[in-house]
Amino acid sequence: MKVVFMGTPEFAVPTLRALVEAGHEVVATYTQPPRPAGRGKQYRKSPVQLTAEQLGIAVRHPGSLKGAAEQAEFAALGAHIAVVAAYGLILPQAVLDAPRLGCLNVHASLLPRWRGAAPIQRAILAGDTLTGVCIMRMEAGLDTGPVLATAEVAIDRKTAGELIEELGKVGASLLVEVLSDLPSHPPVAQPEDGVTYAKKIDKAESRIDFHQTAEQVGRQVRAFAPAPSAWFELGGERFRVLAAEVVEGTGLPGTALDDRLTIACGDGAIRPTSIQRAGRSAMATADLLRGKSIAQGTLIV
Repeated sequence: MKVVFMGTPEFAVPTLRALVEAGHEVVATYTQPPRPAGRGKQYRKSPVQLTAEQLGIAVRHPGSLKGAAEQAEFAALGAHIAVVAAYGLILPQAVLDAPRLGCLNVHASLLPRWRGAAPIQRAILAGDTLTGVCIMRMEAGLDTGPVLATAEVAIDRKTAGELIEELGKVGASLLVEVLSDLPSHPPVAQPEDGVTYAKKIDKAESRIDFHQTAEQVGRQVRAFAPAPSAWFELGGERFRVLAAEVVEGTGLPGTALDDRLTIACGDGAIRPTSIQRAGRSAMATADLLRGKSIAQGTLIV
């Protein structure tokens, strides 16, 4: 089958690889343009672009698909179907209509829950116990199309990074299964009840508010690991919390309850287990405290 693949982040990479391994002809890959990143602000290609180049697949990264020229170029590829996985651009109707079999989306949630840009992080933040992947036929609305197949995954205490890796693999396998026998996967309309929206993550959300319950802070740490990372300030310095455990403890929210960096929350306490100071490598909290003691009673904000 002739396929156009459209995706950008690491989540999308397993699907691109699976399409090639299954013998489909990926005639082009669309992805977000290289963007400045890191301390040096060097332009960095997306994970999908790097993978496509390794596989010898043509890469396109238009800033928009709204123009007639871009739409004509897309249609000229003559694809039977387009597969989308966290691409990052809205597809106009002309693009949706171009492939003979339409456009399928590999979406990392159990639709209609968590339509939108950040379904994995929002599911963790909300305390959901279950997530998954849907293969959805795309239409003009935001993740409103009918679903062809679903696979469930337990969230447990996984971080966003761990779920991105797991769901990426699950979605890739499910998508290949659907393409192998489209007639046996009829699209089913999403229910009208249970719709929620996963708005894009704002970096301001990653600052820890210790007035929340310890469970909520723990979710925040997991939802923003590995990026943008939950963080707090101490002595004017930013500390990124990469992993933490919820423990018992009572005190003024934000107060260090002992010399192990157990921090009181609105209910319970949190103890970071992996931490990163600005401009330094990540380390175990115990190693941090050997070089920088944080005394009991210290107020952390």
